[in-house]
Amino acid sequence: MRRPAARGELSGALLELFGHDPGDGRDPLPGSAAAAAADPYGDDLQLALYLCYELHYRGLPGVSDDWEWDPRVLRLRAALEREFLAALRADAPAGDGVDAALAALVVEPRDDGSVEGASYFLRDHGTWEQLREYAAHRSVYQLKEADPHAWAIPRLTGSAKAGLVAVEYDEFGAGRADRVHATLYAGLLRDLGLDPTYGRYVDAVPPATLTTVNLMSLFGLHRALRGCLVGHFAALECASPPGSRRMVRAMERLGTGPAAVHFYAEHVSADAVHEQLVRRDVVGGLLRQESGLAADVEFGITATRRVEERFERHVVEAWRGGRSSLREPLDGSGVEEERP
Repeated sequence: MRRPAARGELSGALLELFGHDPGDGRDPLPGSAAAAAADPYGDDLQLALYLCYELHYRGLPGVSDDWEWDPRVLRLRAALEREFLAALRADAPAGDGVDAALAALVVEPRDDGSVEGASYFLRDHGTWEQLREYAAHRSVYQLKEADPHAWAIPRLTGSAKAGLVAVEYDEFGAGRADRVHATLYAGLLRDLGLDPTYGRYVDAVPPATLTTVNLMSLFGLHRALRGCLVGHFAALECASPPGSRRMVRAMERLGTGPAAVHFYAEHVSADAVHEQLVRRDVVGGLLRQESGLAADVEFGITATRRVEERFERHVVEAWRGGRSSLREPLDGSGVEEERP
C-alpha cells in the first residue's frame, strides 16, 4: 500500500503529522471548527477519516503504529465523526421500523431499463474499462471484506453472536485461506488486469467511494453504535444476491476470466443463505435482547442504503456523461493492462 496524497487541510495535516514520531511534541491537529467547515461527504473529510480508521486495520506505510491511539488523532477523528454522523442522520431519518427496512432490502425494482444502479448499467451497457473502474472502486472495501463487522462479535451475545460468527466464518473462507472473500476479490482484480495490492486505488477513488467504507468503520469502532453496525451488516447481506447475479452476467457478457465470475457467483449462493441467518438470528437475536436498539438498527440499514445510492449515482452519472468515475485514470501505472 502507498500512502495516499492529501486532499485538503484536514487530510494534509494528518499526513504531515504521520511523517513524524508521536513523541516529538508536534503541534495539535486542526480541531472542531475545521471539521465543521468541511463538506461531510467531501474529499478532505472523508480521506481524513479513512486515514484515521486505517490505523486500526493494516496501518499506513511508513507510519508508526503508536499513532493508532494518540490523543491528537483521536480528538480530530471524533470531530470528523460528529460531522459525518450528523449528515448521515439528516439524510437517513427514521421510517417505519426495522421490519419495514429489512423488507425493503429484498424488494427488487421493476427491471425495465429505468433503474440507475451500477450493476444494471454494467450488465446491460458497461464497457470493459467501466467494469475495471467499478472493480477499483469496490477494492477499497472488498480487500478488507468482513473485517469491520468482526468488531461486533465481542459486543453481541446468544443467537446474535452465533449468527454473525456463522456468516463471518463463510466470509473468511470457512477455514481455507484460498477461499477468504478478500482473496477471491484479489483474483477478480488480476482477471481484470488490475493491481490486487491492498489500498492500491485509494488515491483514485472519489469521496462517494470512501464514504461507503468509512461508514462501516464508524459503526464498527464504537460500541455505542453496535445496533447501527448490525443494521449495516443486514443491509449488505440481504441486498447482495440480486446485485451479485447481475454482476455475474456483466462479467460473462464482457468475457472476464473465471476468478472474476467466481467472486460474484459465490456471493449469489452464500448470501442467499446469509440473508436468513442475519434476519432471524443476528437482527432478531439482538432485538430480543436489546429492544432499545431498534432505531439504531433501522438507521444502520437506511444510512447504508443512502451512501450506496450516492456512490451508485456518482458512478452511473459519470458513465452516462462519457466520463471516468475515478479521480485519476487506471492506465499508466505500469501495473494495469488493456484488455487483449
